[in-house]
Amino acid sequence: MTGSKWITRSNVKVDRVACPWLIRRFIDPAAEFIFVPEDQVLQRAKEENATPFDAPSLSEVKLNHRGDRCTFEALIEDFKLSDPVLHRLAMIVRAADVKGQEHVAPEGLGLRAIAEGFSKLEISDHERLKLGFPIYDALYRYAAINAG
Repeated sequence: MTGSKWITRSNVKVDRVACPWLIRRFIDPAAEFIFVPEDQVLQRAKEENATPFDAPSLSEVKLNHRGDRCTFEALIEDFKLSDPVLHRLAMIVRAADVKGQEHVAPEGLGLRAIAEGFSKLEISDHERLKLGFPIYDALYRYAAINAG
């Protein structure tokens, strides 16, 4: 899978930055991301031949939150990514993204604060990815060192 297209809701925060990071680092380094209002996700996915993800109000979207788990975890599961560091990082993403799941990783509150801060900067979703990817690179390294 090279140069795949992915589509999600605009105004990205935690999961919708973490998922593109995961896709680019572990699934498709040439992936392209499209951001639209949630009510346009399915139609634009069809038009662009893009895979929709993280659109919780759209039951047709397969890559979504699953119970208490976030979309980042759904990607790990569906793409059979077995790296234990990713599984640890997934707990941090879940704690940051899913209300009521903060207890699964104390680092999640810091990640949530960073994501909220980015959303207040009034920068594009693509700029949020550009700035956010190094944060996820650092969290991946942190999780690798602190796994276990």
